[in-house]
Amino acid sequence: MRLYISLCSREGALRLPQHYNYLVQGVIYNNLGTELADFLHGRGFISGVRSFKLFTFSRLTGPFNIDKEKGEIIFPQGASFVVSSPSVEFCTSLLNCLLSNGSIHFGMSNAEIAGIKVEKPEVESKTISLKVLSPVVTYSTFLKPDGGKYTCYFQPGEKEFALQVGENLRKKYQAFYNQPAPTGEVEVRLRGTPRMNLVGYKGMVIRGYSCRLQLSGPRELLQMGLEAGLGAKNSQGFGCVEVAG
Repeated sequence: MRLYISLCSREGALRLPQHYNYLVQGVIYNNLGTELADFLHGRGFISGVRSFKLFTFSRLTGPFNIDKEKGEIIFPQGASFVVSSPSVEFCTSLLNCLLSNGSIHFGMSNAEIAGIKVEKPEVESKTISLKVLSPVVTYSTFLKPDGGKYTCYFQPGEKEFALQVGENLRKKYQAFYNQPAPTGEVEVRLRGTPRMNLVGYKGMVIRGYSCRLQLSGPRELLQMGLEAGLGAKNSQGFGCVEVAG
């Protein structure tokens, strides 16, 4: 299930930091019912030792300008974004709170809700083409000889990228439905040339990739990817996808 949220600014233009993922994430948590927000913050959906929030969101879209001097992105006509989750409870709670409040706060910037469209796209085949709406992140963390850690990110087209996307979908399915994931591998094929994106998030720089992908595998796992996102860090605004037209 997903919400397409349209915004307009009270100040005439919506001004945000260029790296605004943490602000959008805060908006989402602040517009959920208290019990649900506490559940996602404190526990989430569990698979083994992993915990998943099982929601994702896109970049903000709309005509924009960049103020390099202030490090801001400016949307003079407002903006739109997508929030997606397999949890109907999550989407319903967010929808009701947003409609009730009528506006949201991105830090010091305010925006009015201009409209919300609700959709529930269904995966009907074992192969789908996807467009990335926010960068997909896959990575592994390794130890250095001195005991420190470093992160190795993988890009679309690499074997490890595909393996991690598939394994991640199986774990998300197990966490949400509390039952084993369907058997069968998920194949991930790159369509076109990926574009690397470096995104700042609370003092970290996260590397993700924007591209088009073709996924083949069990329909239930493809549905999970469409709703919960691909790869890691979905609740921080990564891995949101839609069916490519």
